[in-house]
Amino acid sequence: MNTQSASQILAGLAFALLAPLVVATQVDQAAIIASKQDGSQWLSHGRTYDEQRFSPLDQITAQNAGKLGLAWSLDLDNHRGLEATPLFADGVLYTSLSWSRAMAVDARTGKTLWTFDPQIARDKGRDACCDAVNRGVALWNGKVFIGTLDGRLIALDAKTGKQVWSQQTTDNSKPYTITGAPRVVKGKVIIGNGGAEYGVRGYFSAYDAESGKMAWRFYTVPGDPNKPYEHPELADAAKTWKGDEYWKLGGGGTVWDGMAYDPELDLLYVGTGNGSPWNRELRSPGGGDNLYLSSILALNPDSGRLAWHYQVTPGDSWDFTATQQITLATLEIGGKPRKVLMQAPKNGFFYVIDRQTGGLLSAEKFGKVTWAEKIDLATGKPVEAPGVRYEKEPIVMWPSPFGAHGWHSMSFNPQTGLVYIPYQEIPGVYRNEGKDFVKRKGFNTGAGFSDTTAIPREAVSGALLAWDPVKQKEAWRVPYSHYWNGGTLSTAGNLVFQGTADGNFIAYSADKGKKLWSFGAQTGIVAAPMTYSLEGEQYIAVMAGWGGVAPLIGGDAALAPGAGNLSRLLVFKLDGKASLPPLPEKTVVAVNRTPKPVDASAADIAAGQQLYGGYCSVCHGVGAVSGGLIPDLRKSDEPRRDLFQQIVLDGVLRPLGMPSFKDSLEPADVEKIKHYVMSREYADYLKAQQPTAAKATP
Repeated sequence: MNTQSASQILAGLAFALLAPLVVATQVDQAAIIASKQDGSQWLSHGRTYDEQRFSPLDQITAQNAGKLGLAWSLDLDNHRGLEATPLFADGVLYTSLSWSRAMAVDARTGKTLWTFDPQIARDKGRDACCDAVNRGVALWNGKVFIGTLDGRLIALDAKTGKQVWSQQTTDNSKPYTITGAPRVVKGKVIIGNGGAEYGVRGYFSAYDAESGKMAWRFYTVPGDPNKPYEHPELADAAKTWKGDEYWKLGGGGTVWDGMAYDPELDLLYVGTGNGSPWNRELRSPGGGDNLYLSSILALNPDSGRLAWHYQVTPGDSWDFTATQQITLATLEIGGKPRKVLMQAPKNGFFYVIDRQTGGLLSAEKFGKVTWAEKIDLATGKPVEAPGVRYEKEPIVMWPSPFGAHGWHSMSFNPQTGLVYIPYQEIPGVYRNEGKDFVKRKGFNTGAGFSDTTAIPREAVSGALLAWDPVKQKEAWRVPYSHYWNGGTLSTAGNLVFQGTADGNFIAYSADKGKKLWSFGAQTGIVAAPMTYSLEGEQYIAVMAGWGGVAPLIGGDAALAPGAGNLSRLLVFKLDGKASLPPLPEKTVVAVNRTPKPVDASAADIAAGQQLYGGYCSVCHGVGAVSGGLIPDLRKSDEPRRDLFQQIVLDGVLRPLGMPSFKDSLEPADVEKIKHYVMSREYADYLKAQQPTAAKATP
């Protein structure tokens, strides 16, 4: 028998009485709903189910924001984009890195508590249009959930990071990926996927949080018409498609980001993606709205049945997804409080929708939009500009496939009544590939994407845009020279926080947009910040690390900000005293050669350009101009050039992330790509030899 002395027992009782009472948060639906009033925790992707990304914390204010300083930082073994918003519960930050890795960090000290690596095969990056990124994790009942690039949904023990269960949510023989953060509603983990550009059929699924068993699945576009529809909503959708080829091409409609939930109405809101291929003339000849592409869906979370839908871009031909953030709020419209859903999707119109019925209340342009004149409020459909579907002639229009607003999170401040949007202005060029279209095991658009050789830096810009959703007009804006700036956070301290492409983390006043404080992060920031309270102090945290689709594809425009990837978790508080180490000196390895004219025909070089655009540009940049995250092929040394066939076909660099294309390309194709890249190097060499005055001449 184990015995204790009286003094030991008394000492133990005294310690128990004097120790602070710590009650672990049970992260469930009640806790997430309660966190709307109590801002100390950040328990879901957008903080609460309404995805407002607004915090009621007000220790840090517009009056004292200038006293913000770095509390601590954590260097991360990460060299691709960071897009996650960390979650916070009981003193621990939970977040994700590129390649679908998860981690837990002590929020007091910045010490890593555990890490989890799902061991994604690096050549899976071939199927990821937009970098090997991950937008975050979900918490529920002692578990952390993460979706992986290779289509798994994994449950981890929140204390240890050990795997509890794993489900393969996709057919891994097809180019599906997952980059979005899961959401948990009523004990079900909701997860979608990406891959529309590569020819897949979109859907999203609900899995039991405890067992991992699938509860239901909703397909966003109809499949093979010779087979029974998986659920009744698809019979209605099929009436809006033409021809019999769409299901062979995939159809698209992937669900890779925006979701929200209204506990009172018990409705789950989900945004769907673009068509596959982009060009409707190819996937649905003869027209049609092509439901449920580019739509907002409202569903019963128990059954997965559709309550209503609103299609943001009918018959989408431009990669105008409606997967951008969905935000719920109550607005006073016409003198009455209305429960609304708000979205600023790629197409450049700001939508306010009755979230109970799906009725459109308003939709106005929040930036430069030339593809449509307006949204007809009677029909809910856009009034398109002539020729905008590029059936006969190529077109230059705004926005582009990058969108007037990309995935970067916006926020809504109920105190100011304003929405803070990471706006960007980038023209799009579209060409109907028509009979020339051939489905590749690569990037398929049918819209001439492979023709693109440059995204000039002078043609793009960005802004932090404060938008009044009731008046449907801009309240203020802060212009940026660059696009692809980070998501936003708004707080009750009359503050808006945003990171920028050129490596600054900035606080503005929420009412006026006045710049109050800035921190040099040493890297471009694309992720959205979050805030939490710990032991009486408010903190602001952000994942800093340049990346995503724009730095991969964007070429010269992506190089313009001048901030590469230096991945860190940055945490700030009032009077923080920590600092970042100085940046290491850049070492430039010169390629010691004088390029010569390429020994290949113009036809072969042109063919190489098309192949490069379809297979290579999504990682190595348009026009063979790397955005800085992936090696620039124009600057390859001769030994690597000599191994071009082995690299591209045999996959000798697969462990480093360079996949094999043996299933898609022949040796002659690879040689044409190589000649195209060399021709780009020679063209740059000739340009560099021109006198300065000549370079300045249009």
